[in-house]
Amino acid sequence: MLNRILNSKTKTVAFAAFLLAASGLISRLFGLLRDRLLASRFGASQELDIYFSAFRIPDFVYGILIVGGISAAFLPVFSEYFGGGEQSGKNEEWPAMATKLANNVLNSFFVILILVCGILTIFAPLIIKFIIPGFSLENRDMTIQLTRIMFLSPIFFGLASILSGILQYFDKFLAYSLAPILYNLGIIFGIIFLVPIFGIYGLALGVIFGALLYLIIQIPAAWHSGFRYEAIFDFKDSGLKKILKLMAPRVLGTGAYQVNLTVITAIASTLSVGSIAIFNFSNNLQYVPVGLIGIPFAISSFSVLSRAWVAGRKDKFLKSFSSSFCQIIFFIVPISLLMYLLRAQIVRMVLGAGNFGWWETRLTAACLGVFCIGILASSLIPLLTRMFFSFQNTKTPVIISLISMGSNIFFAYLFTYLLGFQNIFRNFSAGLMKLQTSANGSAIIENIEVIGLPLALSASAIIQLVLLFIFLRLKMGSFGCKEMWQSARKILIASGIMFIFSYFARQGLAGFVDMQTFLGVFIQTALVCFVALISYFLCASIFKISEFKNLKSAVLKEFSATPYGPE
Repeated sequence: MLNRILNSKTKTVAFAAFLLAASGLISRLFGLLRDRLLASRFGASQELDIYFSAFRIPDFVYGILIVGGISAAFLPVFSEYFGGGEQSGKNEEWPAMATKLANNVLNSFFVILILVCGILTIFAPLIIKFIIPGFSLENRDMTIQLTRIMFLSPIFFGLASILSGILQYFDKFLAYSLAPILYNLGIIFGIIFLVPIFGIYGLALGVIFGALLYLIIQIPAAWHSGFRYEAIFDFKDSGLKKILKLMAPRVLGTGAYQVNLTVITAIASTLSVGSIAIFNFSNNLQYVPVGLIGIPFAISSFSVLSRAWVAGRKDKFLKSFSSSFCQIIFFIVPISLLMYLLRAQIVRMVLGAGNFGWWETRLTAACLGVFCIGILASSLIPLLTRMFFSFQNTKTPVIISLISMGSNIFFAYLFTYLLGFQNIFRNFSAGLMKLQTSANGSAIIENIEVIGLPLALSASAIIQLVLLFIFLRLKMGSFGCKEMWQSARKILIASGIMFIFSYFARQGLAGFVDMQTFLGVFIQTALVCFVALISYFLCASIFKISEFKNLKSAVLKEFSATPYGPE
């Protein structure tokens, strides 16, 4: 029974995205629990700054070689070797070329990741010195030790990414979607059971345990899909060379994003203690809708886009993109507005416990509010980049990523500088985010500079989205832009009406619940979200927004008896 559930296949892109979003929601809830446990136990402290800083190099390897490289390049080539769109979804004996490719890539990258992580482990002290220039020598040494422990995680993730590509090709998203849940459970296990024994090192051990679970859960489903391990190792194989060729520019592109985070960490290390923790907490919160909506639609569309392009079905290719693009907007726009409206309540409920005080709560809420500006862009970027990947164009997204990286670094230094002393920009930013002390309403709260970091990321994400859209238009010509704008316009109007209703609901409810307690904040937030949900879906129905209709039909189709087939 369990085996059948784990190996079940989806019938539509929309429901595949829904499945990934549902499991992603569970994963994010565990992620929020993880952050709450961290905030409650450590607060916005130097220990958490060390922990988050230790992630930077392992995350860099994970981001450029796995997310940016293997995950993006393996599936299109595997689709081509397996037979394009014709054999999609079949579990019969694999073509010899596909079997050889999968095993050769698995073995080759296992060796590559071990070598890369081993070399970086040796040179970690030199690298860490540049990543956290503001740390003391003692804190820097502890960061190095944690970093070396966590270098095991990219190896597990790298192996898992090959299995993930196989599962995506066969539209088996359930096992793949459960992996992040187990990863967060592993970290939570470390916080609860290992930290009391090993101290902060227990956090690193929890990360390793979670990464191992991430790999293990996908092995049975890959086996059921027909994958059989073989000790194939051939660096001269044309398929591996093609993947490496596709990876090269993509690695540079994803590396740009990792450089962004590294620069931000370096800047934050020179600010007040806890700045790195506050930035990471707010970044994790803003990433919830990106992970629930943007990433699932991009991932679930990728296999369809790749197969459609290989099969020469441009109509299906563009239709799948247009549908996913509008559905992301349908969900993300109202969520972004609601998150901005309830930013303080969200931070108080998720992080406001134990050693995480009122000062940290207010500053994290301000960072989250700034992040809301770029959530839509961050959610659409994965889909647009996969459009280029599906027709094996990785160079254009790389160039755009490098431009985005440059703008982020420039904005990060500029905004933190401008927020470091009294000026109009600092006063306006503090007033907009309501960052004034309770003792003196005109006094700007200290350490506001950290807000410049999410502001820089949001601005660079918007620039990246605009450039991706422009270059995609140049490449594909007209791909339903007029229809997408008509749908987006209705969504914006509906979202605006929802925001107005939600704002008055929030203000009205504040007088009826005790806002000094968790229960009072939770009741207010839950009721405001209920008002937002009803008003938005009511407007969507009145305005006849097609994405609302597609959402209902996709759910009905998934649970119908209709067999899986071309969309």
